Amino acid sequence: MLLLIGLVVAAQQPDAAAIDSAMLQSVAGWNSGDVDKFLQIYSDGPETSFVAGADLVRGKPAMKVRYQTKYDFADPIKRGALTIERLDYRPLGPGYALYIGRYTLRYADGRTASGPTSLVLHREAGGWKIIADHSS
Repeated sequence: MLLLIGLVVAAQQPDAAAIDSAMLQSVAGWNSGDVDKFLQIYSDGPETSFVAGADLVRGKPAMKVRYQTKYDFADPIKRGALTIERLDYRPLGPGYALYIGRYTLRYADGRTASGPTSLVLHREAGGWKIIADHSS
């Protein structure tokens, strides 16, 4: 009986490696200047949210406008090179996970911008997708 319970729990836990892979694909989109590839990790649901500073943005189309306005995706010098380091990962229940990381943008002139990001992900038909992003 204990073995069966252990197998059920293990089967329900989100796959951290799959989420790490999706995050790497998103980072590759940023670094190649492809905003759509960067945003592929976000859910298409209209309730998908992004919080930074005092701003709350809902939905991938509004997030795209925000990123294109704030960062120049056509110019790698202005956009910077992105890395994300996973600091914590926790399953939140079947099909949900919390990913806490640190993003860092490095610019050609030596400047960096870095901060924490807390992401809630949901396993959808297209894989793991961010449904809530709070980055500082």
